[in-house]
Amino acid sequence: MLCLIPDTDLDRFIEEDMPYGDLTTSLLGIGGEKGEISFTSREKSVACCTEEAGRVLGKCGAKVTFALPSGTAVEPGTMLLQAEGTAAALHAGWKVALNLLEYASGIATRTDSIVGKARAVNPDIAVVTTRKSFPGTRKISMKAIMAGGAQPHRLGLSESVLVFSQHTVFLGGLEPFLETLSSLKKRAPEHRILVEADTFDEALSIAKAGADVVQVDKMPAPELAALVAEIRRTCPGTAVSAAGGINIDNVDAYASTGIDIIVLSSVYFGKPSDISAIITHKQKP
Repeated sequence: MLCLIPDTDLDRFIEEDMPYGDLTTSLLGIGGEKGEISFTSREKSVACCTEEAGRVLGKCGAKVTFALPSGTAVEPGTMLLQAEGTAAALHAGWKVALNLLEYASGIATRTDSIVGKARAVNPDIAVVTTRKSFPGTRKISMKAIMAGGAQPHRLGLSESVLVFSQHTVFLGGLEPFLETLSSLKKRAPEHRILVEADTFDEALSIAKAGADVVQVDKMPAPELAALVAEIRRTCPGTAVSAAGGINIDNVDAYASTGIDIIVLSSVYFGKPSDISAIITHKQKP
């Protein structure tokens, strides 16, 4: 699993939690005592950001002694990460590391569940996630969804071509834009062109104009199944993606329509994984 989160972000997380040092540990005079911290899952989940949590502890002066790789499915009672160091180092990294583990593992676990449910119906379907993660958390979110078996839909505006009605309104509407689609494909030969449709008929027009992917938003599953069948019949080279309101409760219905791609945001939002953090004192011999 790629480590997507740079040191600058980890430094910012630490500084946010400890801008002027650790007052409690300092006043208690325990900073130089030796100890150990262990992070253990209290529930079945998919671990994520163990690498970054370990790096946080390392930046605070602790030494990682054990870490499971991100993407590991774990049962309750499984240790995810362990480190040793001074009380000052362990307390400085404790909550930042725990927050990374709990939030990222929560996203990874939800993603794993939704990918599994979709592929039980349609083994070849791709599950991808939007850029609707909470601002400032995209790198963590992207690592988490990949740990759970999904891929990013778009990392941002710079690397993909996805045309919405909010674009075509400046071009005179969908029909004038579709007349220029072949020219757009020539100007971006290394990119697939995705165009979103608001209706069944728009989706057919987009497919017939030569878009690589037709994306529909909030289309009911029965209507979507009929659309997929028609596009397969008339434009077999065009892929179909569905977005809008897809979650663990309805993903199997959408996967069963025969679409190629499910686009969703729901995995970003929900309960963090329940992970315990226990600090023990290493007594001097």
